[in-house]
Amino acid sequence: MPSFLTFLAAYVLSQFFRSFLAVIAPELGAELSLDSQALGNLQAFWIGGFVIMQLPVGYALDHTGPRRTIAVLMLAAIAGALLFAAAQSALALDIAMVLIGIGCSAIYMGAIYVFGRIYPQQRFALLCSWLIGIGSTGNLLAATPLAYAAETIGWRLAMVAIAAATAVSALSIILLIRDPPRAFSPAPAGVFSGLGEIIAMKRLWPLLPLTAIGYSVVLSERGLWAGPYFAEVHGLGPVDRGNALLLMAAAMSLGAMIYGPLDRFLGTRKWVVIAGSLVTALSFVALGTANPSLSWAIAFMALLGAFGMTYGVLMAHGRALFPDHLLGRGITFLNLLFIGGAGIMQPLSGAMMSRATGTSAESYALLHVAFGIALLAALVIYLFSREDRAALQPARMP
Repeated sequence: MPSFLTFLAAYVLSQFFRSFLAVIAPELGAELSLDSQALGNLQAFWIGGFVIMQLPVGYALDHTGPRRTIAVLMLAAIAGALLFAAAQSALALDIAMVLIGIGCSAIYMGAIYVFGRIYPQQRFALLCSWLIGIGSTGNLLAATPLAYAAETIGWRLAMVAIAAATAVSALSIILLIRDPPRAFSPAPAGVFSGLGEIIAMKRLWPLLPLTAIGYSVVLSERGLWAGPYFAEVHGLGPVDRGNALLLMAAAMSLGAMIYGPLDRFLGTRKWVVIAGSLVTALSFVALGTANPSLSWAIAFMALLGAFGMTYGVLMAHGRALFPDHLLGRGITFLNLLFIGGAGIMQPLSGAMMSRATGTSAESYALLHVAFGIALLAALVIYLFSREDRAALQPARMP
């Protein structure tokens, strides 16, 4: 339990860092003269820093262990948050977001590496989803509380406070986390060793499109476009906008918590992911085609947030394919697709919004329909995946 709570505190901060732009984006854009493309690029730079570290993080987890890997990289997040607080240009913000992405890159991976090594596979989806669900309170911090902080002390001082909290969390990782025993590896050591073996797993292939798209559209919406959507289409100010995003964040947290035990309860991971992804895609399409009122828009955002949190179950589906000596690199490869998909999706969506010629409502409608169609296309491919249901049979905790 102490290790879970230690990982949880760090993951709350990671969730904050991937979501806070949606709340302060309008004010940030106005103060530093950033257009939609520049705002889209900001989140993409965070994702870029996160993604470029995934293979090195996977190697470090397998060969160095999570304790030092997580804590050392979190120093970059501290530096990035302080630079963001002091930034006077788009370039400084971009560099800050890269550093923050690097600093967050090992937190969730390190936690689920420990879960995957210490606990049986039957518990893996539960622990991953509960870490996401409870840790998504970071999304809550990046909603109404951040909106109030931005109005009272300003977004710059708020980022300084988050940098201090990140420093405390990194210290707790060093003091409280213990590394699992190393697994024997028959392959030569190296950052890219084992990657070919992972890519050659044909059973993994049908998972890859949904891995790249399923989480990326939800992250793009919550992390960037939901705030401007409520501001430009429904005219909400900072606090009301924060309240709307708070409901979406709460739905995401609750959804991830509910997903945790569903694979064992229903005896399947595949069909849990299919059902959740289908509801998410239809919610995006409804946002784009139904011309919803504010109340309905908030409801659709909550639906896609709650049902879109299939991350933990899909990760568990993939984790079952990896042997212990490839676990770190296997899960970080999947996470590279989870977050890397958003790294591609967000600048593309930023370019789409910058080139849109209609009203704000029409532009966001097009964006939401595009998200829904992309998710449906990936879901069709995922239908051809297979799973080992025997691995879901009950097992005792060690």
